[in-house]
Amino acid sequence: MNSTIDPAEVAKFEAMAADWWNPHGKFKPLHMLNPCRLDYITSQIAAEFDRDLSQPRPFDGLRLLDIGCGGGLLSEPMARLGAEVVGADAAERNIPVAQVHAQQSGLDIDYRHTTAEDLAAAGERFDVVLNMEVVEHVSDPLAYLTACHDLLKTGGLMICSTINRNPKSYAMAIFGAEVVMRWLPRGTHEWSKFITPDELYALIGQAGLDPVDRKGMVFNPILWSWSLSERDLSVNYVTASIRRD
Repeated sequence: MNSTIDPAEVAKFEAMAADWWNPHGKFKPLHMLNPCRLDYITSQIAAEFDRDLSQPRPFDGLRLLDIGCGGGLLSEPMARLGAEVVGADAAERNIPVAQVHAQQSGLDIDYRHTTAEDLAAAGERFDVVLNMEVVEHVSDPLAYLTACHDLLKTGGLMICSTINRNPKSYAMAIFGAEVVMRWLPRGTHEWSKFITPDELYALIGQAGLDPVDRKGMVFNPILWSWSLSERDLSVNYVTASIRRD
């Protein structure tokens, strides 16, 4: 299977690898967004697999893949909730950062420098695929999402988040985050690679998955926090889809 990795995109994150666990560093936006992302992820997994989030390890027995795992900001909480976690990243320098932090945290996570396509070709299968803020960085979104489909068991769940493409998303995600707030290095995102919710739903369907939910993730500059929204998908948003076949 051909790789959808964009070398220029990988190089950006290679350069930032050591900063992953600094909540005030280059990945500050992700640290701020993480509680909102986790709220959506855990509720969708619990609903799909009939798990009780009040239990100590509600995701016991579930095999989960975190694609584009970075330093492990999502892999670690998933492991704490009981999932068997594989964290995969195309940026090689992210892996030792993630491994060291997991060891320091007493967590057993299988981190690998690999791609979705290579994992799918090797026959790896998962109950859950987390595909968060990756699809806007690949060279061929449909091929990439098809690999995600292939990585899921029948009945498996993919959570996919990305950024909408419109004037507001340019103002917020690029001009605001990279130029004004300097939360991210300039050039982290390319507005032309952003994907609208309707485009993403169409791509997910073409990849063989059944989209079942989507919500916005909205930043409140007054409260300085993120929350989920049923209606506002104008900038950041997240989707859930199921492999039915």
